[in-house]
This record gives sequence, C-alpha cells and structure tokens, in this order.
Amino acid sequence: MTDINDTLPDVNVADSAGNAVNLAALKGPLVLYFYPKADTPGCTNEAKDFTALSADFAAINCPVYGMSKDKPAKLAKFAAKYDLNVTLLSDEASDATEQMGAWVEKSMYGKSYMGIDRSTYLVGKDGKVAHVWRKVKVKDHAAEVLAAAKALG
Repeated sequence: MTDINDTLPDVNVADSAGNAVNLAALKGPLVLYFYPKADTPGCTNEAKDFTALSADFAAINCPVYGMSKDKPAKLAKFAAKYDLNVTLLSDEASDATEQMGAWVEKSMYGKSYMGIDRSTYLVGKDGKVAHVWRKVKVKDHAAEVLAAAKALG
C-alpha cells in the first residue's frame, strides 16, 4: 500500500490513447486519483471538478491524473463526452491499483466484492507521496486537493 513518503510504484499503465505510462517516471508535483468506473455519476462529477480547477493546477505545475480499470478507448470516450482536461489512465491489470492500496474489499446489499476505493495521492516535487485521501467523498474534494497542492509550495 502506498502511503506518505512512498514513491509511486514502478508499473506501466496506459493513457486514453493506449500509450504506456510508467508511474515511477512521472515527476511531481502531481495528483493521482483513483475512481471506480468512467461515465458513472460520482466518477463523472469528480473528473468534472478536477477539470474545472485544471487551470489552477496548471498554474502551480501540478498535473492531474485519474485512474480506473476501464479500457483506454472507454477513457477516450469519457474524456470527449465531458470535455475533461485531466489525463485519464487505464489500469486494466490492476497492478497500480493493487500496489497503491486502492483495490479493496467492498460490500453492497450484503455481498462482498473487490473494487476501487476512491482514493487520491498528492505527490511532491521530491517524487514522494505528500498526502493521501482514502474513501473520498466527491463534493469539494478537488478543491481540497488543490489547497493541499498549493501548500506544498
């Protein structure tokens, strides 16, 4: 499980165009958030909230990446449908999701299943995780992450 002061794992995922992205090679500061499924209400609102603040994140040179297990083609459609201005990443194999601790046991209607825990990681300039949010509630979350990113300096 990735926590404060850890670095991002050395795993490859894909962007919405299908290009390989190595998480360990990404340079901070950056935001990496995990969401359960593209084009669902909560996930759409979260992506739109980060997009609405994308100029503010850009002003502090802090790119935002959103990750799910969706295929790259689905992510491309999701981004186009809502004019999203965050980089969407696909972790179909769950390698990053599991290593970072965002793949958890959940329960619905008394049945247990594995799924993505809505989580966000703020990585500092030093490449280390500076802040972790788990079990995220979407409302006001992007603004809270922006405030924490600004506080990193």
